[in-house]
Amino acid sequence: MTRYRLAKGLDVDRARPVRFTFDGRAYAGLHGDTLASALLAAGNTLFGRSFKYHRPRGLLSAGIEEPNALVTVLRGDRREPNLRATEVELFDGLVAESQNRFPSLDFDVHAVNGMAGKILSAGFYYKTFMGPKALGGTRFWHVCEGFIRRAAGLGKAGEAADPDRYEKVNAFADVLVAGGGVAGMRAALAASESGARVILAHGGPNLGGIARWSGSTVDGQPANEWIDKTEAELRRRGNVRILLRCMVWGAYDGSVFAALEKVSDHRGKPAPGAPRQRHWVIRTESVVHATGAHERPLVFPGNDRPGVMLAASAARYASQYAAAPGRRVVVFTNNDSAYASARILHAAGVSVSAIADLRPAVPDAAKAIARDVGAELLVDHVVVATRGRRAIDGVVVRSGDGSTRRLACDCLAISGGWSPAIQLATHGGSKPVWNAARQCFTVEGAAGMAAAEFDFGPGLSPNPADVLEVDAEGKAFVDFQHDVTTDDIRLAHREGFSAIEHLKRYTTLGMATDQGRSANVAAMAMIARLTDRSVEATGTTRFRPPVAPVPVAALAAERKDHVRAIRRTPMHDWHLAHGAEMMPSGLWQRPRIYRRAGETLQDAITRETLAVRQGVGLVDVSTLGKIMVQGPDAGAFLDRIYANRFSTLLPDRARYGVMLREDGHVMDDGTVWRLSENDWFMTTSTGQAGNVLMHLEYCLDILWPDLKVAVCPVTDEWAGMAIAGPKSRDVLEACVSGIAVSDEALPRMGIVHGSIADRPVMVARLSFSGERAFEVFTPAGNGLSVWQRLLDAGAAMGITPYGIEALDTLRIEKGHLTAAEIDGRTTARDLGLAWALSKEKPFVGKVLMERPGLNASDRLQLVGLIPEDGQTISGGAHITERSAESGPVPSLGHVTSACLSPSLGRPIALGLLSAGRERLGQVLWQSDPLRSRFGKVRVVSPHFFDPEGERQNG
Repeated sequence: MTRYRLAKGLDVDRARPVRFTFDGRAYAGLHGDTLASALLAAGNTLFGRSFKYHRPRGLLSAGIEEPNALVTVLRGDRREPNLRATEVELFDGLVAESQNRFPSLDFDVHAVNGMAGKILSAGFYYKTFMGPKALGGTRFWHVCEGFIRRAAGLGKAGEAADPDRYEKVNAFADVLVAGGGVAGMRAALAASESGARVILAHGGPNLGGIARWSGSTVDGQPANEWIDKTEAELRRRGNVRILLRCMVWGAYDGSVFAALEKVSDHRGKPAPGAPRQRHWVIRTESVVHATGAHERPLVFPGNDRPGVMLAASAARYASQYAAAPGRRVVVFTNNDSAYASARILHAAGVSVSAIADLRPAVPDAAKAIARDVGAELLVDHVVVATRGRRAIDGVVVRSGDGSTRRLACDCLAISGGWSPAIQLATHGGSKPVWNAARQCFTVEGAAGMAAAEFDFGPGLSPNPADVLEVDAEGKAFVDFQHDVTTDDIRLAHREGFSAIEHLKRYTTLGMATDQGRSANVAAMAMIARLTDRSVEATGTTRFRPPVAPVPVAALAAERKDHVRAIRRTPMHDWHLAHGAEMMPSGLWQRPRIYRRAGETLQDAITRETLAVRQGVGLVDVSTLGKIMVQGPDAGAFLDRIYANRFSTLLPDRARYGVMLREDGHVMDDGTVWRLSENDWFMTTSTGQAGNVLMHLEYCLDILWPDLKVAVCPVTDEWAGMAIAGPKSRDVLEACVSGIAVSDEALPRMGIVHGSIADRPVMVARLSFSGERAFEVFTPAGNGLSVWQRLLDAGAAMGITPYGIEALDTLRIEKGHLTAAEIDGRTTARDLGLAWALSKEKPFVGKVLMERPGLNASDRLQLVGLIPEDGQTISGGAHITERSAESGPVPSLGHVTSACLSPSLGRPIALGLLSAGRERLGQVLWQSDPLRSRFGKVRVVSPHFFDPEGERQNG
C-alpha cells in the first residue's frame, strides 16, 4: 500500500486485493475501489488530457460529473472508450488506458496546442481555416480538415465483435423513484406503505447516496444504520423492486422512462447465463426525482491543474474508498458545505492545512470546524493561482486588502455551491426555476438534494455566495473537458453569442461528456453579468436524453440470435437443403442466393437473373404482408386509403395501388385483389406490413368508424411464390388443375382459383420482374407441396429458384420500387407515380401532397444512372455536378439501388436526383469517398429493360 491509502474506507476490503493495469503499468487496488480511487490511492495525479489544448488533467470529481478522467477499458479484443474512471468498478484483471494523448499521458506532443490559445479560441473552426482568397478561400479549410479530424475525438472506438448478451425488459409500476439516496429511500418507503408497486432505481452499487460516507445522521441515528435498516425493510416488501447500478436516463411521453442496468460490468465478464447489461422500459403512474446534486467548481486562474478537486469528492475518496486526495489539503470555498468536507477529510486522516473562504464573514459553526481540524481559516481570501507542473504543489491566495501569500499543498479542494441533478425531470417537461438563495436551478417533483434541500450539518448554511469567478490574471477554465475559458465566454459575448443556446454551440460549453454538470451554472452567471441580466432571465440550456451515455448494444438488446424473433416461410427448410444462403428481411429469413459449387456471389446473381429472363424462375414471396379487407364498405374504404380508385375493380381482378401518409408522402405500394363483392386481399411490402395494418385500423377506428369494414392480418396464413419468365405459363399449365391460364382465361392482373398437387391455390397474373409472371398463393400448410410441384413441373424447362439478390436485380432493370426509393421522404410525383393520383376522389394525403414544398421543381426525383466509364456504381453514393475527389462539392442527390445488370451487361442504378426528369441525358458524377469511387454517370430513364412492357404483357 502507498502513503495515499488510508487506514479505513467504508466500501473497500483490504482482505481482497485486486490486480489491474493502467497504460501498461501494473497496480494493486482493493475490492470496492473504482479505477479512479485505486489510481488515486496509488499516488497518481495525472489521469487524462483535455480535448483542445491537451492540458494535463487530474480527477475533478468522484462520480458521473467527472470531465477529465476518461479511459478506455480493454476486454480481450474489444475497446470501450470514454468511460469515466470514477464509475469503472475495479475487478481483477482490469486493463485500462488513458485517452487523447500521443505518444503517452506523461508526454503529449499535442500539448503544444496550449501555445496557440488565441488561435484556438471560441469558434476557431468557423473562422481560422477559411483562409484568404489568395490561398484559395474556403479551399484552405480542405487542406486543414484532415489534420483537424485526426486530432479530434477522445477515445478510439473498437472494431471487434461484441460476444456478450444484452436484455430488454418492460416493467410497470405505480411509483418510480429515480435515485437511491436517503430522499429516494424515504419516498419508496412511503409509497410502498400505501400498497403501491414501487421501482427504486439507483445508479450506484449501494443505496444511501452522500449520507453513506458523510458521517451524517438520519432521524437521530447514524446514517448507515438507518440506511441498512431501511433497505432491509424495503427488500422485505413484495411490492418494492430495487435496481442497483441502474441509471434512469430518459423520460418520455405517457410516463415512460428508460433505464440502463449494468448487470455484469463490475465482474469483468458476465456470469454464466447472465446478460452484461439490461435495458429497462418502465411505465409508471408517478415518479419521484431523487437524483441528488453535483458540487460545482470555482473559476479562477489555474483551476484545472491536477490536484484541484471538488471538496465533497475529495472527502468521498477519503471516507468511502480510503484514498487520500493528498497529504496536505487546502480548501477554497464560497459556501459552508466545504467545512463539512474538511471535517470528513480530517476524520479519515487527511491533513487540512488551510481553508480560504471568499466571503467576508463565516458562521460560528464553520469557524469551529476549521479550529477542530487544525486548519488556518482565511476569511475574505481567494485563490488567484496554482503552482506545480503535472501536480499541484502550492496555491497563491489573495486577501481582501490585495495582499498575497503562497500556501503549500498537494491538493486543493474547491466548492462553488451545489446544482441539483434536474436533467431527467426536464425531459418530462418540468421547467427549471432559479433559486436565488441556493444559487441553482430546481424543478417540481424533486426530492432531497435534487430539490435543493441541502443539509451540511448543524449551524452550516445551505446558501452559497453568488461569486463563482475570481477576478485575477491567468487562464481560468469553465468547461474542463472542452477547454472553454472565461476569455472564450467574453469573446462569444463580444461577437453576439449571448443567448445561452448560442453560447453553448459557439464555445462548445456543456457539450462534453459531463453535459455541463460542472460548467453550466458558472457560465450562466458569467454571461448574466456581461449582459446585465439575472441568471433567471438568462436561463439554462435544454437537457435531452440520455442523462448519461447508453451503449447502442443495450438499446438493441439483440446481441444473440436466440433473443431475436425470427420468422421463417413454409419453404424455409427446402431453401437450406438446396444451398440457399439466408439473410434477414425485417424479421423474416429469406434466401439471398442459391450458391452452386465454385460460384461467387455475382456468379449466382447472374445465373439466377438470366434464368428468369431466358426461361423460368421461382421465388418465395411468402413474406409479403397480407391483409383481408371485408365488408360492404370495403371498396369505399380502399378508395380513401389508396391514391387510385379500387371500388370500380371487378371481382377476380387485381390492381396496383399507391398508399400515402397523411402528410402526402408515399407510405407503401402493393396490389389489391378483389376476390368477391365484399372480400378483398391486400398485399404490402415485407417491411411495411405492420405499419400498414396499424394505419388501416387507425383510419377505421378514429377517422371513419361508421364504415362497415373489418381488416384482418393473414400474412402467416398464406404461402406465396412467384413464377416468372418466358416459360412461366408453360410450367403453370403443366401442374395446375381446374383452371385455364391462357391469355384469354387469365389476362394481366386477372385472378383464378384452382389446385396444384391437390392443394387449393389462388393465382394472379402480375409481375415484379418485367417478365410474364404469376403469383401463386396457397394456405401456409400447403406451401412446400405446391412449391415442390411447380419445381417438378418445370424441371424439363430448366426452372431455377432465385433469391433476393436476383429479385432486386430484376426490379432495378425494370425500374420498380422498394423501400430504398419509398424511404418516407418521397412523394408519388417524385417517383413517377403521378398517374396513380386520382383527381375525382378524396384519399389520405391528398390535401397535404399539394403543399408547395412537395411540388418544388428541384425536388429529388427518380432517375436511372449508367456509368460512362463502365465502373461499378455505389449504392448510397452522392450525385454531383463535378468530381468530389479533391474535396466536397454540393450533392444533387444519391444512388438508392445499384447492380450489375446481366441482361444489359453493364452496371446500372436507380437514384433520387434534384430536378431529375429535367436532367435526362446529362453527365454527372458519382461521388463515394468511403470507397474512393468517383466517376461520370449519365442520367437516363429508370426503365432500363423492356420499357414498353411487351414481355410482361405479351
